[in-house]
Amino acid sequence: MKVSIRDRLDAVGARAWDDLVAASRLRSPFLSWTWQCEWSRTFAEQRRLEIRCVEDDGGDLVAVLPFYESAPGVMETIGGADVSDYLDLIAVKGREEEAWTALLQSRTADTVEWILHAVPEASPTVSALPPLASACGLEASAAVEERCPVLALPPSWEAYLARLSGKHRHELQRKMRRLEREAPDAHASCVATPADIEARLGDFLALHRSSRIGKARFMDDRMERFFRRALTAFAEQGAARLWFLDTSWGPIAAFVTIEWDGTVGLYNSGFAPERAAVSPGVVLLARVIRDAIERRCAKFDFLRGEERYKYEFEPIPEAVYQVRIR
Repeated sequence: MKVSIRDRLDAVGARAWDDLVAASRLRSPFLSWTWQCEWSRTFAEQRRLEIRCVEDDGGDLVAVLPFYESAPGVMETIGGADVSDYLDLIAVKGREEEAWTALLQSRTADTVEWILHAVPEASPTVSALPPLASACGLEASAAVEERCPVLALPPSWEAYLARLSGKHRHELQRKMRRLEREAPDAHASCVATPADIEARLGDFLALHRSSRIGKARFMDDRMERFFRRALTAFAEQGAARLWFLDTSWGPIAAFVTIEWDGTVGLYNSGFAPERAAVSPGVVLLARVIRDAIERRCAKFDFLRGEERYKYEFEPIPEAVYQVRIR
């Protein structure tokens, strides 16, 4: 195995990068060329990048570990801890351990700390890395960073409702009926083309910022630029949607969803606080989940964060880890 270091993503190339993601175990959209490039362009423009590439004896690309320098002596995975829900070493499935061994051996004299965020619990990075690091005279630790509630989807909406506990089924149906009474013209709408997403993104951003003070701080001008570029690029690949609960009052709830590998991911949300009494977010979310079921998707992933409303739909939490290598 040979390890080389590049100082920009272009030195790897879009096709080679996405081919590697497609051959990996995770196949996360947050590891895609589009997402990694847009994140680096927005949040690491003045930072040093270090793209560690692992090639086998035949010259084939086996793994890529993309870092940026977050502080002197600290390298963190591109994608960051705030906007990317699943990150990891990008490696050919089944070759993760040999790739990690080569990477660890390449840095045995290096005192820089490596930090990986949002690594799924099932990844070899969590289970195999600590003993591999120890064998190279290094230390690796893994700690739960957050949890992603995930819902395995049944074949029909009726089957899903039947699977819910009596309490949650009753509450969901009660909220849906209340919205029907108080806003009979309310209806879910979805846009998926780049032009349509661009046209309605302002509606989403307004709802997002009005939801909570923390969300208004999060969605600053730089974050908005990132959202606009990343979502438009994903829409061009058929991988992003904007959902709205529209009424005569205007839109009162909105979601951004990202799709990959038979999975619909709930990436971000917003709602009108003055309409909270009619539970617009929960009602719209039920419609989004129903749509995923009707399109025969296998999973609905609420992504990082354990907000209470997510658990009304009875998903199973799956941990993601922060991994440190010293």
